[in-house]
Amino acid sequence: MLSASDIIFIQGTFPSANIVLIKDEHPTLIDSGFGSDIESTKANLEKTGIAPSEIKRIINTHYHSDHVGGNHFFQTNYHVEIMAQEWDASLINHKNPEACSAIWLDQPVEPYHVSTPVRDGDVIGTGNHHFQVIHTMGHTLGHISLYEPVEQILIGGDLFHQNDVGWLSVFREGAGAMERSLNSLERIAALPIKKAYSGHGPAIDHPAEAIHKEKERIKKWMHQPEKSAWHACKRIFAFTLMIKNGLSEKEMLPYLNSCPWYRDFAMNAFGMTPEAFLPPLIEEMQRSKAAYWEDNYLLAGAPYRAPSEAWVEEHKQPLKW
Repeated sequence: MLSASDIIFIQGTFPSANIVLIKDEHPTLIDSGFGSDIESTKANLEKTGIAPSEIKRIINTHYHSDHVGGNHFFQTNYHVEIMAQEWDASLINHKNPEACSAIWLDQPVEPYHVSTPVRDGDVIGTGNHHFQVIHTMGHTLGHISLYEPVEQILIGGDLFHQNDVGWLSVFREGAGAMERSLNSLERIAALPIKKAYSGHGPAIDHPAEAIHKEKERIKKWMHQPEKSAWHACKRIFAFTLMIKNGLSEKEMLPYLNSCPWYRDFAMNAFGMTPEAFLPPLIEEMQRSKAAYWEDNYLLAGAPYRAPSEAWVEEHKQPLKW
């Protein structure tokens, strides 16, 4: 854990995203991890001297399962206020099948509702701190970042990471996803930022350098969109392997054929049938060390904490909330 005064960065283990705790007059979480990791989330909070029951508010940078999975626990048990960008809030509160991209990604998310929608330019006070809401579209349309101007800290969700950028999908976020992400990076590049906390990986001590690298990468992707598609496929498939705790060769194609993300990328990004796309996808997962074979199971390469099969079976997508 890292702390800048009472802004505490808690680095997550996959499938959970990072969490930031604002240990202030109104204790606040920025994102809440993956649902099956709630015991780890509770333990990490208690290490900081904050009991889960003391959390007053959760602010979600966006609605993917690794960022909102703990919402259900806090809202159900402690009536915690949940804040999210207004477009995300509308989809979630209306139980729209598109909410959280959960069906498209085949990821379980326990039900929750957004108490307070926010928009670009809003200021959220926690006591001694006031966070500016910046609508940083790209990774999702409702993605926000939070900027604390006194300590010059940016909490950036999946806008960019230390050595990576959040995956981009034209199938969920529209044909302008790369342009929107680039514009978002340019907006935050204009801010004085001493430290940034992203949704995955370590704290970022040189934000300007990291932002510049990601801007250059997206500019290249705009001329080579297939590279962006590969990046997204590897990130999504690796996360799938974590949730499933691996897939056998026999079950892989039937399962992937049922996933909208896989069919979209195979047919529309690469011009291949789903059957033909599987061998190059597995080859690329192994080449990049995003996955490896063990006892006839393809496993995710990054360290992770797999949810139990019972948990995955029990927890539903928004269509069934």
